[in-house]
Amino acid sequence: MDRADRIWLRAMEIGRRTGCHQMPERSFFIKGRQFPVCARCTGVFFGWLVSAATVWLYIPSLLLIAAFLALMFLDWLLQRLDILESGNIRRFVTGALAGYAVIGAYARLIMFVIHII
Repeated sequence: MDRADRIWLRAMEIGRRTGCHQMPERSFFIKGRQFPVCARCTGVFFGWLVSAATVWLYIPSLLLIAAFLALMFLDWLLQRLDILESGNIRRFVTGALAGYAVIGAYARLIMFVIHII
């Protein structure tokens, strides 16, 4: 087993520990290697990064946070109930919006606590 294989296997183990189902049909691939997490989890992590980098410039409103979280939940629910199959791009986008919203919610909570003390 070469170094690239070992790195990929380690990344897959880390992805599994995050709680991701890692279903190949719901994951992105690069050069024949599956991402360590599914498209939705990839989006959530991406959203976290974008939000963490920009939260000092803009903290989303509670309404926007709720809307972004609801979009991901609705996408998941429609798929879960076999009403509408979600594609990887939509999974990524709704995950990214939800990830962005979660960090925004944390920022709002921190700001709330700071103003009370």
